[in-house]
Amino acid sequence: MSYDTSGDLNSERTGIFNTPKKVIGKQMKREGYNLIVVLGPTATGKTRLAARLAKDRGSEIISADSRQVYRGMDLGTGKDLSEFLVDGVAVPHHLIDIVDAGHEFNLFEYQRLFYRCFSELLNREIVPIMVGGTGLYVEAVVKGYSMLKVPEDPSLREELRDMDMDAMRERLLKGNPALHNTTDTRDRDRLVRAIEIAEYTKNHESAEQQEHPVIQPFVIGIRCDRAILRERITERLDQRLDAGMIEEVRELHERGVSWERLDSFGLEYRYVGRYLQGTMDRDDMVSQLGTRIHQFTKRQMTWFRRMERRGVAIHWINTADYHSLKALVEEHVG
Repeated sequence: MSYDTSGDLNSERTGIFNTPKKVIGKQMKREGYNLIVVLGPTATGKTRLAARLAKDRGSEIISADSRQVYRGMDLGTGKDLSEFLVDGVAVPHHLIDIVDAGHEFNLFEYQRLFYRCFSELLNREIVPIMVGGTGLYVEAVVKGYSMLKVPEDPSLREELRDMDMDAMRERLLKGNPALHNTTDTRDRDRLVRAIEIAEYTKNHESAEQQEHPVIQPFVIGIRCDRAILRERITERLDQRLDAGMIEEVRELHERGVSWERLDSFGLEYRYVGRYLQGTMDRDDMVSQLGTRIHQFTKRQMTWFRRMERRGVAIHWINTADYHSLKALVEEHVG
């Protein structure tokens, strides 16, 4: 089950976060938290833990993964829908498989869809469980970032049409020196859009920003010993390759997704794409990809630690310790 609102995704384009502003919506009748967040680096088992918690509580999952929104991108994103089947019970989950790979999904759209899904669950008196490792998506929700609706600018796009990528990156950083999402600098279409956002936002600081419901999150982080995590990453990568991850990337390209676009989807698509283009052999691809994924988990933890410094209280537990997870939730959320 997924919360598929892709029919109206093109009606509103991407935005950029600023500071908390308007809030709407009603609170749960109970006092305190109305959202449970389970976050952590890749391969820590957070989705499986969150799904079991959702099953035990009669709750539903809202994904916070920037790549699992795409249909047809399963193995490369680590999307395992079987994790939402717990003891024979299908746990409802949302914001997975909602757009095609050719669609430029973004933070603005994610936040808008999250709020809609969150509000509907809240109206049914369900405390949703948000789970994922995309720190920007999680932070945009728990910190209540307000977002501007940014229209396309044909004149700006024409101006950028013949500009080289280095000059465009320099222009983006000048307009948005605190850039978080560096993947925007590797794909030309995303780079154009990022410049469009940065320059629109700079010139429309007083523009009305999208409203959002009141969110009081209880945040749990899943951590893992580095040596164990490295073993998990290696094992998981081997399983995904055996299951057909290379074929998945090849099929996406054959369906019209460019190598440049695949590169922007992250490490698995970047390195498998290089292998398929013949710029590296399979052994090098596997070795370098495993190393890069492990490095990526460190960056994820850096983001979560920064969230803590910005005032987000994260309750950390060890990998796969479901009893600690459940006890924390029962103590604080009820």
